[in-house]
This record gives sequence, structure tokens and C-alpha cells, in this order.
Amino acid sequence: MQVEGVPVTVEIGLNAVIVAVVNRSPRILAVSETDGDTRDSLPFGPFDPARHRTFEASLRARVEKRTALKLGYIEQLYTFGDRGRQRLPGEEGKHMVSVGYLALTRTDAENNERLAEAGAHWRDWYGYLPWEDWRQGRPAVLDQTILPALARWEAGLAGDERSAANVQRRSRVRLAFGLDDFPWDEERVLERYELLYEAGLVREAVIDGHCRETDKPAAGLAMRHDHRRIVATAVARLRGKIKYRPVVFELMPPEFTLTDLQATVEAISGRHLHKQNFRRLVEGAELVEPTEDRSPRLAAGRPRSSASDDRSSMNALRPASRWVDGEFYLMTAQARRSPASPAGWLRLSSERAWMTRARPRMAVRLSSSETKLLNTWARNTPSAPTN
Repeated sequence: MQVEGVPVTVEIGLNAVIVAVVNRSPRILAVSETDGDTRDSLPFGPFDPARHRTFEASLRARVEKRTALKLGYIEQLYTFGDRGRQRLPGEEGKHMVSVGYLALTRTDAENNERLAEAGAHWRDWYGYLPWEDWRQGRPAVLDQTILPALARWEAGLAGDERSAANVQRRSRVRLAFGLDDFPWDEERVLERYELLYEAGLVREAVIDGHCRETDKPAAGLAMRHDHRRIVATAVARLRGKIKYRPVVFELMPPEFTLTDLQATVEAISGRHLHKQNFRRLVEGAELVEPTEDRSPRLAAGRPRSSASDDRSSMNALRPASRWVDGEFYLMTAQARRSPASPAGWLRLSSERAWMTRARPRMAVRLSSSETKLLNTWARNTPSAPTN
């Protein structure tokens, strides 16, 4: 491949946005380099087809080897290949195309020690995208910094270009940031970041040469290359995904309370949720089941001595559905009596998994083909699915 007469080698790499929730804070795994650049980067490695058959297998092996993290749910986000996206000194003849992935995991003390040895650490993703956190109300950075700067950017063109282009800019800002009659949409994370980049309000725009050095305020922590754009893509994908797939359980311990679950969903979505409505939704969809253990952690939220406490809210919970190697499994009545029995877990097709959300109570009424699938799988599966 040649660009303007210069031979260019295209290489394929893998970037991972690895997400965990720690102390009700959404964290991503960031890596610090030793070349003097203090900006964080995402875990990255080249794809070696001689060692791994697929991108996902390569990513899992590389992450586990370096950090000892066991990745749960994982999915491909997007291919990032814009020219100049990863320009380094002495690499004029190389172009890096990165395949971005979203991965979910849990943390523990042992893994954190391995991460520190590898130069990696957990960083709150709202440090990079502070305008996305609405859990305590409208972020102050919007009205104090971002929106005034965007208003100046909207009016920045002159001459014949001004009228049409400024109207288009204004429409994009209104839609992305929920102004005037438009509501705030928590899934428009990438659109908001790209608007800020175009307006020169993120440090990466200056570093990339998109705009000249100015006195414009920089919003959020900068990252290397286009890694903050990849993070914005991952946040948007996960916020949308938790609305129709039970992937949030990949971030939860084996047993948890409804308060824990709600706090995790709020951390990801960046929005405060109505407590009673959330609990009715979770219990009505039969996504969790009570355990025998009563959790003292809930005492701070509701008095344990209250006679009116709902048992399923006071008890620790466990998910009633699981994702295992990309397949969706639903807990049937048999599994509720004996969770260790593989016969109690029903593997559903993608269409049937979607029906679990749309019509949750219908999903446990097994068709003849599903019953056959269940029996066949039970005979050939040595153990029950695990997280």
C-alpha cells in the first residue's frame, strides 16, 4: 500500500476497553507507559495469526497473561483506522488499524497486585468523560465550560459558509447535549465526544493537529492516540446493551443485593434510577432469585428489623440468567431448586434471548424443540454454566 508515493505497512492491533465496577464507580483498565507521556492508554497488542485463530482468542490470552484478569462478556466494538490515529516518531511508513473490544470483568486484591506490576490501574471513566455523569444532577462542567464554548464554536464561521453551517452545528449540539426541546440521551456518548473534538475542546484535537493551540478549556483527561474515542464508543455500547441484555451480571459478584445491582446500573448509565420502579422491573423480569443468606450490607439502606421488608430485597441475590461463551442461558424451575444441575439451565437462541426481555414469563414455558435441546445439552454437559 502507498500513500502519496510513500510505501505504507498496515498492521492490525487489538484495543480493549475492560470495564469493572468498584465501590459503585465504573472503572476502565488504563495503562501507563514509561516514555514520559503521562497520558493513559488502553491495553493494546498486535494480532498474531500464527498463535491465535481469532481476534477474541488473542485478546483474552494477552490480557490474562499480562494482568491475570479473567474476562467475562466480550464483544467487538468497531474498527478504528483513521489516518494519523496512532502516529509515533519514526513510524511514517506504518499505519496501525485497531479492532476495539468491550470486555467486562470483576476485580480482586490479587489481580490488582498483578495490574500494578504490569503498569496498569483502574481509572473512573468519568475522569475522561466528566459531562456524562448525571447521578448527582446536571454536571456543572456543562454550563460552566462546555456549552458556552460550543456556543462560540457554533458562531465561529464567517462569510457565505456561516448561515447553513452554523445552523447545522446548532442542530448537532442540541441533539447531542439535550438542549431546548431535546431530552438528554445517555447513549449519545460518542456523538458528544466527537463534537467536542471537532470544536477543539479536548486536548487530543490539538495533539492530532486538528486545531491549533488555543485558550479553549480542555474537558476531561486526555488519552493517547484516539483511545478516548474508543472509550466513548464502549460506554455508549454498554449503556445501550444493559437495556436489553443481562450483561450487567458480569460485573456483579455471585451474590448481591438489589441495592448493589441498582448502584451498578446507575454507575454505567450515569443516571439516578427510581428505586421502586427498578426493583419492580428486575423482579418482574425474573432476572434474579433470592438466596438463603440474609445480607447485612443492606442494613444501611433499610432497617433489618422492619416487619414490612420484602424478603427478596433483604436477601442476597444471584442472577437467574447467564452469558457463557457468547451463549445466553436461562434458569428454569429445576435450576431454582438445584442450581448446580446443568439440566436446569436452558440455552436460548439470540431471538429467544431477546424474548426473555420482551416477554420474560413466556421464556420459561419451553417449546418441544427447546425441551429437546435442553435434554441433549444436559446429557453432554458435565457441569452447570458458571460466570
